Amino acid sequence: MQESVVEYSKSCLTIYSGENKILVDPRRRVPCDLVFFSHAHNDHLCRGYSERPLGAEGKILASRETSILASTRGLILGEIIEEYCGFRLIDTGHILGSRGLLIEGRLFYTGDISTRQRGFLKSARIPEVQTLIIESTYGRPQYVFPDIQEVIHRTNKIISELFDQGIPVVLMGYSVGKAQLLTAFFGHWEPFYVHDSVHEINSAYRKLGVMLKDAITASAAEKQGLLRRNRPWVMISPLMHSRNSFVKLLREKYNAVCIGFSGWAVSDRYRAMMGLDYAIPMSDHCDYAELIDCVKASGANKIYTFHGFSQELANSLVKMGFDAEPIVGQGVTGKQRQDNTYSKNSLDGYF
Repeated sequence: MQESVVEYSKSCLTIYSGENKILVDPRRRVPCDLVFFSHAHNDHLCRGYSERPLGAEGKILASRETSILASTRGLILGEIIEEYCGFRLIDTGHILGSRGLLIEGRLFYTGDISTRQRGFLKSARIPEVQTLIIESTYGRPQYVFPDIQEVIHRTNKIISELFDQGIPVVLMGYSVGKAQLLTAFFGHWEPFYVHDSVHEINSAYRKLGVMLKDAITASAAEKQGLLRRNRPWVMISPLMHSRNSFVKLLREKYNAVCIGFSGWAVSDRYRAMMGLDYAIPMSDHCDYAELIDCVKASGANKIYTFHGFSQELANSLVKMGFDAEPIVGQGVTGKQRQDNTYSKNSLDGYF
């Protein structure tokens, strides 16, 4: 059986398997046989695919949920397929509809992945393969996340204490994925509101079978005079800096306290950097220890690290005795160019 070849060029990871040329999470249009979109975060989608028919760009492999959530955000993927001979989509637990790509039972591309059971999201299960391409967003040892029940307990305690003082609370997380978990975890509080952009995605989740609370939008609550100073309420909002006009309004007019949820909150500096009142470590990705567990579970002979701290994770794996290297530069992986190591520079889906 022919071995797969992995190549990386600007904004484009390509896998050659047999006669198939597969683009995974491309940022631009390139002729190929298959295009795989792992999930509906903007940094894993290509806007060009909504502008004209695919033609020579090949079939689109993605989950139904990814296609629907992408269209909710104005990114029309076109006609998708969820099955293709020799290819299998595997739930990666990152957000609703997120999938990894298993090729010929030999190579697995994780995309963004979480192996934790979190609310309505199942934990990812890693297949045994010869070659593993694994994300490395939190590929440094200092990134170790608390148990999700600890996060929920701590947050409820903060909300309860603030409610006793008549202070409203804004829970902030990325609008696709994190905000829906926050809605599920903390929707029992009343009054309960959601930012308009979160409401749109929550509605799409409900249509896809995730029973999230149908809350009043922030704009409707403001218009109806439901948001008041010295009256506690909870709102789910996208994660924004304290300088954002929406956040400034909630703080200055209603004395609201902002709690941000991010894997980067492991760092003590994150709260101050974002201007948050509280910053709680919670991510849709694996932490460092979980990434190592994924590699071990795969039994792979060759590991490629991709996104984020790819060089650091590869170095750690090599010290453990694995054959690992980051996907860097241009051309076949292995032709390393340190100055071109890939790093995520988009905040979309990075929290």
